[in-house]
Amino acid sequence: MKLLQIPVATLEQRIKEEIQDNPALEEGEEVEDENEVNEEDDVADAGDDDENLTEREEEISLDEYMQDDEIPDYKTSVNNSSADDEKKEIPYAGSVSFQEQILSQLYLCNFDDREYHIAEQLIGSLDDDGYLRRDLSAVVDDLAFSQNIHTTPKELEEILKSIQAFDPPGVGARTLNECLLLQLKRRDATRPSVELAQKILEGHMEEFSRKHYEKIARDLGVPDDDLKAAINEILKLNPRPGNTANEGQKSIQHIIPDFIINNSDGALELMLNSRNAPELRVSRDYKEMLNHYSKEKNGKGKSEAVQFVKQKLDSAKWFIDAMKQRQNTLLETMRAIMEYQYDYFLEGDPRKLKKMVLRDIAEKVGMDISTISRVSNSKYVQTPFGTFLLKSLFSEGLQTESGEEVSSKEVKQILSDCIESESKKRPLTDDALTRILKEKGYNIARRTVAKYREMLNIPVARLRKEL
Repeated sequence: MKLLQIPVATLEQRIKEEIQDNPALEEGEEVEDENEVNEEDDVADAGDDDENLTEREEEISLDEYMQDDEIPDYKTSVNNSSADDEKKEIPYAGSVSFQEQILSQLYLCNFDDREYHIAEQLIGSLDDDGYLRRDLSAVVDDLAFSQNIHTTPKELEEILKSIQAFDPPGVGARTLNECLLLQLKRRDATRPSVELAQKILEGHMEEFSRKHYEKIARDLGVPDDDLKAAINEILKLNPRPGNTANEGQKSIQHIIPDFIINNSDGALELMLNSRNAPELRVSRDYKEMLNHYSKEKNGKGKSEAVQFVKQKLDSAKWFIDAMKQRQNTLLETMRAIMEYQYDYFLEGDPRKLKKMVLRDIAEKVGMDISTISRVSNSKYVQTPFGTFLLKSLFSEGLQTESGEEVSSKEVKQILSDCIESESKKRPLTDDALTRILKEKGYNIARRTVAKYREMLNIPVARLRKEL
């Protein structure tokens, strides 16, 4: 069950760990053991086999594995590459933290030692968004206790203004309004749109945040076109300047699919990722070693050796069987999901997704729900129209007026389509969306519509409004 939970991205490492721990387990295809097939020939050549076995014993050196002391790394390391393999180095981008970026600009200021230490304390108090959320009086106390520097909020205010002139624009602000105004002040103030944008932020921030554009236009006495240009100026500003330092340095996650589904002229074909089905075998040397020790007279040393070899062989066989069972369970479960959602995998249309819960697949394959849950969690399937988390294909169902059960994903897709095509001057409210769904035959409550909209990360109609 533990192996079943491991996604293909980490399976390779798990197998390598098992091979390192168990010398009786090897990578590669299982080769038929000729000595087991031709036992008579083995008896006739027993002397030669014993001599060859002795040589292999020297190579394997059981004592190295049976010692209680820690095994050196060089004896358990695995090298899966050859001299002909092309080795490509992966470069890592060097990154500079936000604090370091601000401090590097502080060195260019004409501050004395006292002012420098105060500015350093202020920069250290900035949060990840680039804001100074702490009261200046609290920073005054920090400086007094930690550095024995006595100052006033007024002096901190003057030094903070210098920091607010640093890049990125908006850094050192104490509120969102101040952050946006700091950025606007660096733009060409002679442009009418910039001047109007400053007026909106200075006197109508609450109306702007609630998107009450008609009230702003009425209070300022400006036409819609001018208001729209000013709002566009504001929307171009960065409300979180601290994130600018880390742009372009975000780690890229490479998804390795566990399953691959191909559409071959209207027929679906399912495959396991080759990394999901590695070839493993039991060491032939260890098999022969067990036979050799079993034929010899009993002795304390030989008895311990037989027990050790047998334990490693049994463990290797168990791991190979567990891997085969894992592959069979994965294939059987994914095949049942593919057949259940056949129309969806053919076209990739989310509206073709049927209502599907873990119990549906568990009953189909005759397995426990917990087993299906382990398969669907953290596993990905590659299709002609994208790679998806298997868990995302499961959803609760809704009943239409005709009595047909449909997936909640189908309803979410319709909601998304309706909102995408709506008039941005008059966005659709949740009540309007509920009426549209009922007209299409989906009997759904308004609170459910609101829940699905929030799950899609779509704001309420008021916040979707544009001029």
